[in-house]
Amino acid sequence: MSLQAIADRRRFFALTLGGVSAFAGARTARAQLAPTPVRRRVTIDGHSATSAVEIEVRARPLPSFDLRDRTHLRFGMLQYRSGVALTSSFPGFGGLSGIRLDAKGERFLAISDKGGWFTGRIAYSGSEIAGLADVEAAPLLGPDGRPITDRGWYDSESLARDGDIVFVGLERVNQILRYDFAKGGTGARSEIVPLPPAAKRLPYNKGLEALVAVPKGLPLAGTLIALSERGLDANGNLLGFLIGGPAAGQFSIVRSNDFDVSDAVLLPSGDLLVLERKFSLFSGVGIRIRRLKLAQIAPGALVDGPAIFAADLGQEIDNLEGIDAHVTPEGETVLTLVSDDNFSMIQRTLLLQFTLLE
Repeated sequence: MSLQAIADRRRFFALTLGGVSAFAGARTARAQLAPTPVRRRVTIDGHSATSAVEIEVRARPLPSFDLRDRTHLRFGMLQYRSGVALTSSFPGFGGLSGIRLDAKGERFLAISDKGGWFTGRIAYSGSEIAGLADVEAAPLLGPDGRPITDRGWYDSESLARDGDIVFVGLERVNQILRYDFAKGGTGARSEIVPLPPAAKRLPYNKGLEALVAVPKGLPLAGTLIALSERGLDANGNLLGFLIGGPAAGQFSIVRSNDFDVSDAVLLPSGDLLVLERKFSLFSGVGIRIRRLKLAQIAPGALVDGPAIFAADLGQEIDNLEGIDAHVTPEGETVLTLVSDDNFSMIQRTLLLQFTLLE
């Protein structure tokens, strides 16, 4: 892509998205995602549907990540494996803001920021993504068994999984919902997780944006780590919360270069990868991943870590909001990223994979 084309694309994003709030909207889970559907009439993003509706999703390959140099494969500590742009005639498909995969990197659970679940399987051709199969959509249910959207709860932005237990963070109302998938899969009712008062006071539309469940065998095992998009402490750093576990409390992550949190994933090594993005009329659109040490996270701590990946509009990016990791039989750590298209005609749902180079 030429520099002029990149500049045109940046201006187009600026005019249509109007700012960062519009641009925004553990170990990998081991359990297979094969819930028993609970059939009832409900809505998904305002569209009448039955839970666990089968939908078709089309995939267009993205043979390269760098639009300026299609032979360029390495980006910081990541190497591009493959990617696809996803579309569907199902009106509720889109707005994907979180994704969790099984140990093989095949079965997935994803959420839409409009209160919807998506489950299915990533189909591969060799090591490259070929498309999605067996995709189903269902609404997130509240404690009363009705769609959470009936309560005016949207912005389901963050997702964590610990076996059959799934957590979903709701940004604008700053709530966390707990689902037991052993009780109906995506048809399960939620429970509201008690939060510290500071988490309830996070800014409107800048609240809970990333969730990570810490598994056994790592520091903070049993803790749910919740990160805010741009809730700031007194020194302008990003707020994080340790919920449950051995050391509940609040901590901060150094904020730099106007980047905000969009998701996070915990590697088997115990490092926390934080996916971040920025949108500025002056410095443009950017995506990066920072690597933090889990062992440094504690109540009252201020943590920082290096950027291991960065991309801009010269690459195949969009509003990347979800990240997960799995390890291949060959021992490669693969990162999967998904974008939230904000249900906009000028944005895309991208599914990208990279190899983490150690």
